Amino acid sequence: MKVKRLPRTGETLLGSGYRVDYGGKGSNQAVGCARLGAEVSFVVKVGKDAFGEMALGLYRDERVDTTYVRQAVDAPTGVGFIIVEEASGHNCITIDPGANELLSAAEVSECEGAFESATVVLTQLEIPVAAAEAALRCGRSKGLTTILNPAPVRALPPSVLELVDVLTPNEVEAKVLAGRDPDDTSEPEEVARQLIRSGVKQVVMTLGEKGALVVSGTSCTHVPAARMSAVDTTGAGDAFNAGLATALASGAGLESGVRFAVITGGLAVTREGVIPSLPQREEVLAYHRQNELTVPGWFAAVSA
Repeated sequence: MKVKRLPRTGETLLGSGYRVDYGGKGSNQAVGCARLGAEVSFVVKVGKDAFGEMALGLYRDERVDTTYVRQAVDAPTGVGFIIVEEASGHNCITIDPGANELLSAAEVSECEGAFESATVVLTQLEIPVAAAEAALRCGRSKGLTTILNPAPVRALPPSVLELVDVLTPNEVEAKVLAGRDPDDTSEPEEVARQLIRSGVKQVVMTLGEKGALVVSGTSCTHVPAARMSAVDTTGAGDAFNAGLATALASGAGLESGVRFAVITGGLAVTREGVIPSLPQREEVLAYHRQNELTVPGWFAAVSA
């Protein structure tokens, strides 16, 4: 729902615009990739309930492969509660993972077919760390590019970080992963390099309206954000990760992929909700034309 401003501790505010939408980071990212033209296999666990059936219907409608969707009878489908500040589009979110918490490393490893024809593995932390690690390990064993979006953030051991080709934290998540205070004032590049020393190959740190920072062992590049009027920032991170994963899966280099991802993430803030805001490939093509930007060759081919 929307509020005039985000509440303070112990404060009750009147809100408006309550609605129920599809959500979940993995779900949003899977749909986001499919809308951009990628072929997506989704390994996930939902509840055997009304929300679970809604999710399955969404994936079928969005052309996401549901072969590896499992339904738990002893836990509900995961839910999140989102409050959006009307003027800025800023938000705060709480999550009950539900069936997500029951997805085991063994179940992920059993979904070998999902990895056979893939080029990129994208995972996040709304599932147990062991399950995310299993996905990254399966990807690494098959020579796939592994992407970890570390949200909701939690401490991760080096054994997990060493499996990550591209880590995509925001500034606060990066600090927490580096063992720093969220209010630490260090430069983003310094924090990213600490994460690389911990085993990550490359860091793409999202900076909100400032764009993103691409850091490897030998370079650091700032990619400015696409100029957009923000209505709701809730889906921006998922749209960014979907754009990046689709670009890398299609053969783009990392910096080129991030330049594409700041556009897909930017377009997502221009509409309310998450699934409604994830851009279709036609919208991304139109943005390139309207702003006289060259459409990446790989994306033109995907869109043909």
